[in-house]
Amino acid sequence: MTFHFDLPNELIARQPLPERSASRMLVLDRATQSFTDDVFANFPKYLRPGDCLVLNNTRVIPARLFGVRPGHTGKIEIFLLRHLGEQRWRALVRPGKKLRVGQEVLLSENLKATIVEHLEMGERILQLSGCDDVEAELNRIGHMPLPPYIDRPDEASDRERYQTVFSKHVGAAAAPTAGLHFTPEILAAAAVPVAEVTLHVGLGTFQPLSEESLRTGKLHREFYEISPESSAILKAAQRRVAIGTTSARTIETTMDAGSGETDIFIRPGYQFQAVGALLTNFHLPDSSLIMLVAAFAGHDLTMRAYAHAIATRYRFFSYGDCMLIL
Repeated sequence: MTFHFDLPNELIARQPLPERSASRMLVLDRATQSFTDDVFANFPKYLRPGDCLVLNNTRVIPARLFGVRPGHTGKIEIFLLRHLGEQRWRALVRPGKKLRVGQEVLLSENLKATIVEHLEMGERILQLSGCDDVEAELNRIGHMPLPPYIDRPDEASDRERYQTVFSKHVGAAAAPTAGLHFTPEILAAAAVPVAEVTLHVGLGTFQPLSEESLRTGKLHREFYEISPESSAILKAAQRRVAIGTTSARTIETTMDAGSGETDIFIRPGYQFQAVGALLTNFHLPDSSLIMLVAAFAGHDLTMRAYAHAIATRYRFFSYGDCMLIL
């Protein structure tokens, strides 16, 4: 079973559309194994009484930081991956070989990072210090962590457009991109209950699948949280419309209130227990995300839909168009 396709480079969306809700939307019908072209502005008409929307309200950190070692001029890049509490962070650093335990990196006149521990896969634990309001300083000096395929420096506009309008809880290294299409007006027009969940998206979403993941059926671990109010909405719904693969992974892990970590790997053969419909963007070939889509829609329908999207020049990936699977 292959999940590969050849994508023309010009179909990778490197900029968002001027209007969030202006994207095209390919609508897949699992019952008839067919698909039709539509626009995201029509998304509310596909909802029905008894539905609830499942939104991932994670907020992206300005996670890419640049600094220098005291007494040196060479640039050090730090990519924050996960807040561990007390301003300790798991992070990637480059060049890593120069950053031994105890090494300081000056990020601004107000903020420094100290290497605390070396981890596997080139990751480090570091301590941020130097100012009372670290989050405000990160917002001031940090850069938005655009995915590598966007292939351009971040711009001021990405501070808004690479966040969903419902983002709340800071902690993601990447945006839950299906949510980027929504505006307050579209959410109001949906006129169904909304269950907000939190899943802090990690860099693993962009990393190639490892042989270990394929063998064990487990992915990178990501933090999730579900409130008692959202849990009640989820359990009462007749159909849960997951907005994005991260929302789907969260509620397939659990619909109970609480928090924890999930490493669920959804691929063909998986039996969905919670998700009844799925809105998602177009994903990288051979990725865990397209496998999740194929598990929900069926492999044949998914790959035919992707071939149609390429032929009719849909825009791909984070800032691209979307697909609604019913």
